[in-house]
Amino acid sequence: MATFKDIVGQEHLKEQLQKNMKEGNVSHAYLINGELRSGKEFIAKIFAAALQCEDELNPPCQSCQSCVKAFSGNHPDIIFVSHEKPNTIGVEDIRTQINNDIMIKPYQGPYKIYIMNEAEKMTVQAQNALLKTLEEPPAYAVILLLTTSMEAMLPTIISRCVNLSMKPVPDRVLKEFLMQEMRVPDYKADISVAFARGNLGRAKVMVSNEDFDKMRDDAVTLLKYIDEMEMHEVVAAIQKIKEYKFDIEDYLDIISIWYRDVLLFKATNDVNGLIFKNEIQYIKKVAKKSSYEGIENIIDALEKAKARLRANVNFDLTIELLLMTIREN
Repeated sequence: MATFKDIVGQEHLKEQLQKNMKEGNVSHAYLINGELRSGKEFIAKIFAAALQCEDELNPPCQSCQSCVKAFSGNHPDIIFVSHEKPNTIGVEDIRTQINNDIMIKPYQGPYKIYIMNEAEKMTVQAQNALLKTLEEPPAYAVILLLTTSMEAMLPTIISRCVNLSMKPVPDRVLKEFLMQEMRVPDYKADISVAFARGNLGRAKVMVSNEDFDKMRDDAVTLLKYIDEMEMHEVVAAIQKIKEYKFDIEDYLDIISIWYRDVLLFKATNDVNGLIFKNEIQYIKKVAKKSSYEGIENIIDALEKAKARLRANVNFDLTIELLLMTIREN
């Protein structure tokens, strides 16, 4: 169970939702936009539980019958919209789970709440079907649309929702959470915070998944010895990433953090601001032999590689271009 106090680093969003509840001005539709793993569904569940809570003074109270059902996923008036096709929410999903159901009054709570994760997967037809419901919803209906891409949503959908955007959680707040709530040691928290870029869910995955530690160690080993390796050995080392449950972008992010450390050390000659402090011997070596322009070229090449992979450019070609840039600089 959880309350609004458990939402980390999204004060603007918490204040908006709690203000709407306190003033009795709850919207019929909210569109929450944020990165994957940023906590959208966590917030939606807390808000839904609070709306249904029997304790009007301190929702969600976590102890009333409604809260117990909400947090166990068994509340009859909190509906999670599902879809059979992995990459598409179709018009039939909307019709059967929302449009044809929404006119049935709540069974237990004051509201009937629909939570749709991955709302960006709705087809245009599905969004148009939902639009009819958003235009004339029953008074008790609340629809929570969670998306990673506002660009995928029709302007007419956006205009009929209260739009809330997740913000990056400040590094100091992330680090404090990891160290205090998850008992993560200082050095590991620093790496996870740098890697997470303000995304709490991503940071939590990093510290709780042993695969991340292995992947990080593999990436660092590659960077330390890349000059001594043949090209086919380097490609094979990067191919190894497929053994882990992480995306290739995560691997490239680790490499980016390494080269930012190199750039920072070259500019300041100070170890304190580095993420990979324990690799200072190798970072110092790379910083000494590389120019500022060369390091910046590598960091830029890493971003280009990620963009190419997102655009489904051939993996081997993308990685070879990246490695050539790293070796040249």
